[in-house]
Amino acid sequence: MAMVGEAFLSASIEVLLDRIVSGDVLRLIQGKKLEAVLLKKLKPTLMSVKAVLDAAENKQITNPNVKSWTDELKDAVYDAEDLLDEISTEALRNKIESEYQTTAMKQVSSFFSSFNPFKDGMQSKLEEILGRLDYLLNQKQILGLKENYKGEKAFQRTAATSLVDESDVCGRDDEKEKITKLLDPQNLSENQIDVIPIVGMGGLGKTTLAQLMYNDPSVDKWFDRKAWVCVSEEFDAFKVTKSILEEIKCSCDGNQNLNQLQLKLKEQLSGKKYLIILDDVWNKNYFHWKELASPFTSGAKNSKIIVTTRDENVAAIMRNVPTYRLDVLSDDDC
Repeated sequence: MAMVGEAFLSASIEVLLDRIVSGDVLRLIQGKKLEAVLLKKLKPTLMSVKAVLDAAENKQITNPNVKSWTDELKDAVYDAEDLLDEISTEALRNKIESEYQTTAMKQVSSFFSSFNPFKDGMQSKLEEILGRLDYLLNQKQILGLKENYKGEKAFQRTAATSLVDESDVCGRDDEKEKITKLLDPQNLSENQIDVIPIVGMGGLGKTTLAQLMYNDPSVDKWFDRKAWVCVSEEFDAFKVTKSILEEIKCSCDGNQNLNQLQLKLKEQLSGKKYLIILDDVWNKNYFHWKELASPFTSGAKNSKIIVTTRDENVAAIMRNVPTYRLDVLSDDDC
């Protein structure tokens, strides 16, 4: 569960970074001395923390000192969240005061003013949190941690295949049943093809769940064509199209371009009910997805595409049915 915990912390930092530059926060601190501290100090500090966290994700499993470091980091990040909550409350109070000037609203805004962070030493709170974060970041060399930004990864995930040992899987029976119902041909859809995203933090078991569905005997009977492709970070329409063709046992020579491959895939899927798993998708470019998806519309109605991703934005680009969000395992299953 350590990797799940760090993925959750990383997600919390992403939320904090978004909130720091939100309109309400910017309007609240505009013209105040805190503006330079919040925008020029807290944001890059959190970005550095997130970068080091990637390196700590696996090291903490074998190094208790790294585990203690991440625990302290959690406390500091959660205190920063509390501080942003105070700022948001003050932003709400200011908004109420500016938009409504009735007596009743003045009473409400007076109530909110009791939570005014500027009256409760927010600057000293912020300085204390930044000091703790800086102290923890200064320990990274002692612990052998390195900052890893976009383009670098402390841990490269091996491309997953469709194979799964079901005896090793625990606690996902309910999730499997729910997604099986989405694939069931009796569950008619208005869409020609349903694109179903499974979203969750790293290490939760999104790929394992997709593997269970892909290998289920009943699911196997529902589809004429099946394909499993691990997409990973490099979203290449040519490679993915070629992989799908190979999965459905359609040979490709090395001289074909993307257009020729897509025409062949369209022909192979035409009138066929298919299931395609796109595992570990990171692409956030809508036009890249549309380019890949062009041949898919030739399939029979109620064909399905399952996408596994950590990113809600990826799901939003690709889906045409509600996202399936995978929760953490229960304590008993853990």
